[in-house]
Amino acid sequence: MLRVGVIGYGYWGPNLVRNFMETPGATVGAVSDLRPARLAECQARYPSVRVSTDFETLIQDPTLDAILVSTPVSTHFALAMAAIEAGKHVLVEKPLTTTSEDARRLIDAADKKGVVLMVDHTFVYTGAVRKMRELVEAGDLGQVYYYDSMRVNLGLFQHDVNVIWDLAVHDLAIMHYVLGAKPYAVSATGRSHVGNQPENIAYMTFMFPGGLIGHINVNWLAPLKVRRTMIGGSTKMIVYDDMEPSEKIKIYDKGILVGNGPESVYKLLVSYRSGDMWAPNLDRTEALRLEAMEFMRCITTGDKSLTSGEVGLHVVELLEAATASMKQQGTLVEIGAGKAAVTV
Repeated sequence: MLRVGVIGYGYWGPNLVRNFMETPGATVGAVSDLRPARLAECQARYPSVRVSTDFETLIQDPTLDAILVSTPVSTHFALAMAAIEAGKHVLVEKPLTTTSEDARRLIDAADKKGVVLMVDHTFVYTGAVRKMRELVEAGDLGQVYYYDSMRVNLGLFQHDVNVIWDLAVHDLAIMHYVLGAKPYAVSATGRSHVGNQPENIAYMTFMFPGGLIGHINVNWLAPLKVRRTMIGGSTKMIVYDDMEPSEKIKIYDKGILVGNGPESVYKLLVSYRSGDMWAPNLDRTEALRLEAMEFMRCITTGDKSLTSGEVGLHVVELLEAATASMKQQGTLVEIGAGKAAVTV
């Protein structure tokens, strides 16, 4: 039986507690939060769970095998490092850390201690995202040309991070998992429209080898909540709308045909192919439940998870580079070269 402790019982913490309590082979032994009222809510729902305002009691508790960190990103590194040094397996809410340097330190520490370090990039475990990965990996889309994503809504404004570090984290993790490729550079622009607060709107363009291009738009000032991704290939195209209650994935058998006859030397001949659209059946298992099972599996086998510390590091590097480019008015920044210019 895997016994976990959860640090942070705010917005996401209750979901972690519920899923680990309901996953066979796991249970929640203790929960920590600085707010007694939140702890009272937890204990009312789960009387067997011990609660404390002191997170150190969880980290040093010999009866707990793992620590789940669900706190503001600025506290992730210190809490995760303390848990790793205490010999605990660790699952950290996204993003892993505020800098790639801290992410590397956590990865090195976990390797030395022989414990699992995993990041809570929950969308990677959804049926829709796993289906997109399956289609791309099988070559059903042909050559992938572009990845285009929009994640916008009205609020919730954050005061400690900009909109990239808040909303784009999801799309960066999805893009990395689905495409199975890493961009080499990014150009990003953004603005803040609320005093001296962090940027509330941003546009990012990622450059991949082979002509693949990725574009992500995130915004806290949109009149509608939109969660939509399009992936275009040479033979098929995907539209993923997370706001759809049932048909979240739609596959379009559409594309273009470029003529290669003698006349194409003098003019570009393009014809359009339009076939059927279909919506595949998707696994409806809650993503966080699958993530809990993956965490347990990796602890048992020693395997790297789909959202390992290394994946978390890559996402942080993308965030750093995008933020550095945004501060330079869209200058192209190489991935891994943005950390020196970033203040989160």
